[in-house]
Amino acid sequence: MTTREAFERAAYEGRAALIPYVMAGYPDAPGALETVRRVLPYADLLEIGLPYSDPLGDGPVIQRASERALRQGTRLKDVLEFVRQVRSLTDKPLFVMTYVNPVIATGPQRFFEAFKAAGATGLILPDLPPDEDPALVALAHGVGLETTFLLAPTSTDARIATVAPYCTGFVYTVSVAGVTGARDKLPDGLPELVQRIKQHTAAPVAIGFGISNQTTARQAAQAADGAVIASALIRAHEEGQPLEPVLEEVRQGLFRQVSV
Repeated sequence: MTTREAFERAAYEGRAALIPYVMAGYPDAPGALETVRRVLPYADLLEIGLPYSDPLGDGPVIQRASERALRQGTRLKDVLEFVRQVRSLTDKPLFVMTYVNPVIATGPQRFFEAFKAAGATGLILPDLPPDEDPALVALAHGVGLETTFLLAPTSTDARIATVAPYCTGFVYTVSVAGVTGARDKLPDGLPELVQRIKQHTAAPVAIGFGISNQTTARQAAQAADGAVIASALIRAHEEGQPLEPVLEEVRQGLFRQVSV
């Protein structure tokens, strides 16, 4: 299934697409795969986090998950194996979220080819301004990986016009100028932000950073094509709570009201 098809199928069902986040190696290798099995029935696309020692864009919940995965010994080869295992379970789009340092440390061509071979659809690169290294982005496209970059409420029209064309997968729109984390309500102004972005790209737009309940999911669905749920899932795991009720609540919130 292509990224476009995943978003179109959700739209056909009258809702925004749901993109759950799973950290590779958290709480351990078997546990991460079990998490995938539990979230896949709700997912239109899946975001897979690559554990990193300095995740500046992530809030405390995802930071703790990353630290635990690293303490468990999760390394790049393990993330590649995880992606292969996930791909064997589904044909849904898989986007690997990675900071750019592991890409550079591995070698961009080698990194991209390895994840493409493992079954990744694309990459989310939160700390790479794509216009600062268009050659690196072109390498990813050259091996067949889609790329997704972040835009925020603080992004100017000029910045949106620069970044949006590099988003060949979807545009990841952060709801706040800050780090990840579950919230009870998203800030106002998201529909206007998404409309500004859509003036510069035909790619789907997904909102992340704060999707945790039916209220925030409904706000995201009214503004964008998809929603990412991350911290709320990891927090549920930390508290020993089942993931399915969280996913079901968010998914129900993503259905759009139809006027009659």
